[in-house]
Amino acid sequence: MTRPADPSAAPLPLSTVVSGGPHMTPSPSRPATSRRSLLTAALAAPAVAVGAPLLSAAPAAAETAEGCQVVVDWTPIVLEPTVTNQTNQPAQARVVRIAGTDFLQLRGAVTCDFAADGRLGTLPAAIRPPKTTRGICPRNNSQGVNAVRVEANTSGYLNVYGPQATNKVTWIQLDSFSSVLS
Repeated sequence: MTRPADPSAAPLPLSTVVSGGPHMTPSPSRPATSRRSLLTAALAAPAVAVGAPLLSAAPAAAETAEGCQVVVDWTPIVLEPTVTNQTNQPAQARVVRIAGTDFLQLRGAVTCDFAADGRLGTLPAAIRPPKTTRGICPRNNSQGVNAVRVEANTSGYLNVYGPQATNKVTWIQLDSFSSVLS
């Protein structure tokens, strides 16, 4: 609980109010500055250093015109015998580079019958992650569980984690999988 201000008390000097309190009173070694003046100075410093306003400076050259480069185009994933592509939604993988970072992306949908962790398939030979990478993919909603973890390892195997005998996975949608490769 705060106490009300004493109306008989003398008002604080303006320099104390502006500078943030009595511990910030101006002195010859430490002049009072407002946050606004500090911010203005900070924004002006780079412009003074380069001799021109930052907004009029030319942007740095980008790696590609759109900022996204396809490293490996969509290529079919080799599925395990117990996993099949859904109609008009083949399982595919690609690698894109965005701002110098490579991403593994998957698309498509598969029908399966996982009652335990298992192998979904194998990535194309042109795509081998340098380290295990993982993502979350939607699955049939059973008992309130509607996602599985999909991992791609350095051998190119796509493994599914999360299915249980009491909560089988009957389909997986791969479109939401996008994971950093490097």
